[in-house]
Amino acid sequence: MRKLVLVASAVLLAVPAMAQHVHQKGPNGGPLEDVAGVHLEMVASGKTLTFNVFDEANKPVSTGGFSGSILLVSGGDRETIPLAASGTALKADAKNEIAKGAAVSVTIKTPDGKTGQVKFKN
Repeated sequence: MRKLVLVASAVLLAVPAMAQHVHQKGPNGGPLEDVAGVHLEMVASGKTLTFNVFDEANKPVSTGGFSGSILLVSGGDRETIPLAASGTALKADAKNEIAKGAAVSVTIKTPDGKTGQVKFKN
């Protein structure tokens, strides 16, 4: 009986650690994630996905020299879209309006060669 209580206690204590990751909110209200040494904030509007780029102090970063792409998955539809640098943001335009709940996988490369990948839900 004692072993059962110990095992149950261990499982209950581990559950919060396994809970789904909660996105932080960025300055523009979108989810914010760390990737390749910068913070990306995703903002979706119509067919456009904008990824605002910030440094560790949450100050906007020029996206000159950044490259990357996104994989947009909504239901059975998949679309790969290149990212275009635009001031302090990276932008991608989808063929169709971006559906709520769509999965967005972002792959970026910074000007200093750091690469990373992060996932968002719209």
